[in-house]
Amino acid sequence: MKSRNKWITALITVMLSFIITSNFGITQVNAKKDDGELKVAMEANYQPYNWTQTTDKNGAVPIEGSRTYANGYDVKIAKIIGKQLHRKVVVVKTEWDGLLPALTSGKADLIIAGMSPTAERAKAINFTKPYRNSTFVVITKVNSKYANAKTLNDFKDAKLTAQQGTSHYALIKQLKGAKRQPAMRDFAAMRQSLISGTIDGYIAEDTESTSFKMVDPDIKAIPISKMAGFRISKEDSTTAIGIAKPNKDLLKQVNQVLATIPNSERTKLMTTAISQQPKTDETSKKGKQDPWLVSVWKQFGGMILSGIGMTLLLASVGTIAGFFIGLFVGIIRTIPTPTSRGKRWFSKFINWLLSVYIEVFRGTPMMVQAAVIYYGIAQFWHINIDRTLAALVIVSINTGAYLAEIIRGGIISTPEGQFEAASALGMTHNQRMWHIILPQAIKNCLPSITNEFIVNIKDTSVLSIISVSELFFVGTTIASQTFKFFPTYLTISAIYLILTFTITRIFNLIEKHLQGNKNYNLMANQVQVGTTQDMEAKK
Repeated sequence: MKSRNKWITALITVMLSFIITSNFGITQVNAKKDDGELKVAMEANYQPYNWTQTTDKNGAVPIEGSRTYANGYDVKIAKIIGKQLHRKVVVVKTEWDGLLPALTSGKADLIIAGMSPTAERAKAINFTKPYRNSTFVVITKVNSKYANAKTLNDFKDAKLTAQQGTSHYALIKQLKGAKRQPAMRDFAAMRQSLISGTIDGYIAEDTESTSFKMVDPDIKAIPISKMAGFRISKEDSTTAIGIAKPNKDLLKQVNQVLATIPNSERTKLMTTAISQQPKTDETSKKGKQDPWLVSVWKQFGGMILSGIGMTLLLASVGTIAGFFIGLFVGIIRTIPTPTSRGKRWFSKFINWLLSVYIEVFRGTPMMVQAAVIYYGIAQFWHINIDRTLAALVIVSINTGAYLAEIIRGGIISTPEGQFEAASALGMTHNQRMWHIILPQAIKNCLPSITNEFIVNIKDTSVLSIISVSELFFVGTTIASQTFKFFPTYLTISAIYLILTFTITRIFNLIEKHLQGNKNYNLMANQVQVGTTQDMEAKK
């Protein structure tokens, strides 16, 4: 009975922890809902419009759910709005694809992210009057054969791309003969592709080229907006602030604030933002050039350690909670079919529900699950869950679906003779499971559980869709700000390798310990397995 009580106690402890954590997460968000904050959604990864930094230098504002700060032209505009509305600006950092869901689900009040008020987007959200006008360029290398292009036809056979989900991508069609490459997720990916030579250039606003050139003088911007035949709508050439359709009062207030900011001040704000954008300081106090890794660690070491901690938290809690979920589901699905008709139908219904759960969470990507749960719950049920709590729940139930089948397989693979022997001793089904079957099944499943832990360490990277600041998300931020893509991602890969290697060795030791002493023989008595010396001593 002691073994059984231990399992029950552990299961209850985990479930209570989740309930307490869930209540805390929801209460915390609701408590902050009306405390005077103006939540602004942006990538915080698109210089000079917005970026992430480790301190509040130059008037940076805090990023929600992290110890980092955001700054840039968009942040400066947001601060002016916040000041006049008497609300404190807090940045909701999210990827470009998550901006609209963050706004429509109520997780943000505004989108200020260099977004163009296109007709398609205007169907989902409202836009203020423009806060900046833009001109477009093709960014390429100075030694490219397209660097001296004078007309739209000069880009024939050029491999060009633009950011995914923007109107920039459609502009490539106006460059006659250009070969459109797949749209890319963000500007960091496009910069890296240009540097590595996989593309000849990409279309962006003129501010992107100014920002890029400050850290890489080997790039050149070709102004296509001034070329004959180039056409673009007024909506696509301006940037505006996005506001949810029901929030008409806020739309009116923000428009009133924007009307008080003259163009000269807006130009000054952009110039200041460009000069303040982060640069990797590779010079030590002694005037010597620091190695890249040392300089990055000095500037972003705190972010990297925070990312490692978040990755380990998600993987550890997700695997442990997922194990107990999988254990519970695995046990339920191996219960013998009841003899009474009512219980038999109830058992089939429960098994059907569990099968649906397993198939749904094993058959859909974790990234999709994260977006649906995090944004969907807020949009349809108006429950605003903390993103870290949402990430823990997502990893746990996803892991539970996989481990449920692994544990079920461990249970049914136990030799039938052990079930029969336990029954012959008068044990009930519960006693057989807790004392005989489960200890063996779990021990046999340990390699698969270890593998699931390792997968979770790596798969937490997909949670960047809901802007959880895990290791990969931090690495992407650093790469986009230092423009050192290869060494950054190589370093992140090394950290992942160290984490997975360490976890593997720890679980190998646990597995070895559970195997116990192999120097025994079930078919022999104590005298028969003794050594010759032992036998002589007994005489």
